[in-house]
Amino acid sequence: MTLADIVAPAAVEIATDVSSKKRALEEMARLLAEQSNIDQRVIFTALINREKLGSTGLGSGVGIPHGRIPGLEQAVGAVLRLPAAIDFESVDRTGVDLLFGLIVPKDATAEHLQILAGIASVCQDEATVSAMREADDPAAIHALLGKAGVED
Repeated sequence: MTLADIVAPAAVEIATDVSSKKRALEEMARLLAEQSNIDQRVIFTALINREKLGSTGLGSGVGIPHGRIPGLEQAVGAVLRLPAAIDFESVDRTGVDLLFGLIVPKDATAEHLQILAGIASVCQDEATVSAMREADDPAAIHALLGKAGVED
């Protein structure tokens, strides 16, 4: 399985007007809601609650907001590229301009960890992250996800 199997083409967006962490999480919740049967407010609350435990900013300008959602049947992902880096309280204190969002069923612990590990692996590949930042459109970003594997 690749990240493209979890992130639908319509769930990749290049934002033009996001300038705060809250707004980025709202946009991520919207993208994830559009790909699932879950209310955007439920997703936003899950993302915010996870951030209260500690920032999901990995460093190097990448964040992975994620949450567990009751009633969700399968993992759903999204990618949001921001117009400029925002403060995300990342471990390296650098701004974030690339977000990989993920929601998983409430009890899907092993799958959740596998997907997060796959996303983290992609985020450590400087060439892939650079290509995502330079991509002209969401389809090009999605194509890069098709090359990124997640262990089953």
